[in-house]
Amino acid sequence: MPAAPTILSLAADLAAGRTTSVALTEAAFDRIADPAGEGARAFTLADRDGALAAAQASDAMRRLGVVPSPLAGLPVSVKDLFDVAGQVTTAGSVALKDAPAAERDAPVVARLRAAGAVIVGRTNMTEFAFSGLGLNPHYGTPGNPHDRGRIPGGSSSGAAVSVADGMAVAAVGSDTGGSVRIPAALCGLAGFKPTQARVPRDGAVPLSWTLDSVGPLARSIACCAVLDAVLAGQAPSVPDEADVQGLRIGVPKCHALDGLDATVSTAFERALSALSRRGARVVEFAMPALDRVPQANAKGGFSPPEAYSWHRDLLERRGESYDPRVRVRILRALEQSAADYVDLVRARRALMAESDAASRGFDALAMPTVPVVAPRFEELAEDVDYARINLLVLRNPSLWNFLDRPAVTLPVGAAGLPVGLMLVGRRGHDRALLSVARGVESVVVRPGG
Repeated sequence: MPAAPTILSLAADLAAGRTTSVALTEAAFDRIADPAGEGARAFTLADRDGALAAAQASDAMRRLGVVPSPLAGLPVSVKDLFDVAGQVTTAGSVALKDAPAAERDAPVVARLRAAGAVIVGRTNMTEFAFSGLGLNPHYGTPGNPHDRGRIPGGSSSGAAVSVADGMAVAAVGSDTGGSVRIPAALCGLAGFKPTQARVPRDGAVPLSWTLDSVGPLARSIACCAVLDAVLAGQAPSVPDEADVQGLRIGVPKCHALDGLDATVSTAFERALSALSRRGARVVEFAMPALDRVPQANAKGGFSPPEAYSWHRDLLERRGESYDPRVRVRILRALEQSAADYVDLVRARRALMAESDAASRGFDALAMPTVPVVAPRFEELAEDVDYARINLLVLRNPSLWNFLDRPAVTLPVGAAGLPVGLMLVGRRGHDRALLSVARGVESVVVRPGG
């Protein structure tokens, strides 16, 4: 079976005249419209007319020799969290369906357009991005591409399914506690959460201004690197692949390794063994700061109070329209005091410094992205199970939002359901992490090349 197309392979096809942007865009919309597929649940809005117009313009510019980036002419989806001029940003909620259309593109959308990307539509998500599972009672939930009876992960659920099902070449999502990395891991994709300040969050419905970040989901680390550079306003390049021999990979001994299911545990150990055989120095080490992050967040963390400050008036007017499982999490803010919030800010600052010092000797840290494979929908039928599984799925990726470290996930499940390997870099050293991830990917995802 041929490898799934990537940004660079499709850019080469376009350059060689083997395909056109219109052909790629029409193929994407054929997938979206397929009644046997997940397009109706993966997108809250599919903009066929706008996308085809952009594709036609891209082909015309290419004939004139104008190709602004490797993304030029490629179908890309955008999470229904970001403003697109002329469209209503609903954030996966019916409470905002009557809101006025956006007057201008969010900066990340404007940068995609400047790079020549063809925006095919707005992808479905957990309402207001407040869950790692991806369920949406308003617009439906797309099934996992590897087993439609299982969840896609969230909150960027439609983003992951749009890429995995061939409805887009890449997707833009948000990540507050794992909302890019979780669905990428559960759907067998690569995903990247940058250092928070790297990509602007203006023009996006916020969940937590302390933790929110913007990142890509795609087929490969190189794809993520191209899209990350565009989103960050940099030249769309791919960092060199790091030599695995001699890489220092730290495995923190902490609660992130507890309770792994058999599939995840086996895939994680297999990946670490493969890296060791190729000459990487894989070292388990103590990092007690990670075990104190849940303690710091015990009274609710940053998301409830910061979300409540944005939602307070909307909850008064349209609270009955919210997903009850989302509303209850926002309202947990009422249980926190101002002093609790100040304590949390101070604890975070101390834990960031401690964790930075403890991991300074490594090129990257490694752990499973999610400790379990994608749960089945029926496992989440009861609220108590939904809450428990949501916390479990968020457990590992949310550590690095709290500590503001860049983190990438890449697929390492050799057979059966996907498993994600998460690599974590130093704050502000995003491109170095992507370089390391490309090297690791060559060993654990595409051995031999």
